[in-house]
Amino acid sequence: MSDPKKVLTDLVLSTSTEHAPLDAPWDAIDIADWLLNLPDKEYQRCAPPDHKAAGYTTTDDGRPMSINVEMIGTGLVIQHYVAEIAEKHHCHMVSTSDVLTPHGWTSVQVIWDLSVKDNGDGTVTYTNQVTSHPTQEFMEFNEENGITFEQAAAARQAASGDHNRRETPLFAASIARHALARNS
Repeated sequence: MSDPKKVLTDLVLSTSTEHAPLDAPWDAIDIADWLLNLPDKEYQRCAPPDHKAAGYTTTDDGRPMSINVEMIGTGLVIQHYVAEIAEKHHCHMVSTSDVLTPHGWTSVQVIWDLSVKDNGDGTVTYTNQVTSHPTQEFMEFNEENGITFEQAAAARQAASGDHNRRETPLFAASIARHALARNS
C-alpha cells in the first residue's frame, strides 16, 4: 500500500513569489528569530482575515517548527512548517499541511521560503515564496470528488497568489518592527 502523505514533487500545485521593501537595517534583521517567536496576534495582523493562529514548537527530534493556521481560498490549512534553514536572512520551511476543504480533509506539501536581500544602497527587499506540491492523498481525494489536477491547481494558484500578494508587505513590516524593537 502506498503512503497517502507521499509528496509528488514532480507536480506543482501552485507557486507564488512576492517582494516588498523591508524598512530596517540589514544587520538588525533576523527572520528566524521573528518567525520562531511570532506572537499569535501579530501573525493574524499579517493577513487579515485569513491568518487564524500561529505558534512555535519542535519536531520529536528537536528541529524548530512553526505551526500556522490560515484560510487559503476555500481551504482551512493547518501548516506544520519544519525549519530546514533557519538563519538571520533566510528561512526555508517545509510542511506537510492538513487542508479542510468543502469536500473534507486532505493534505499538501507547502514550502515557504523567506529571505531578505541587501540592495547595496541602504535598502532591503523581503521575498516571500510559497510553493505547493500535491500528496498521493490529495490526488486520490480529488479523483474521488471529480476534480482534475488541473482544476485543483488553477484554484490553488489563484488563491495562493492572492494570499501571498496580501501577506508579503505585512510580513515585511512585521519583520522590520521586530528588528527595530530588538535593536532599540
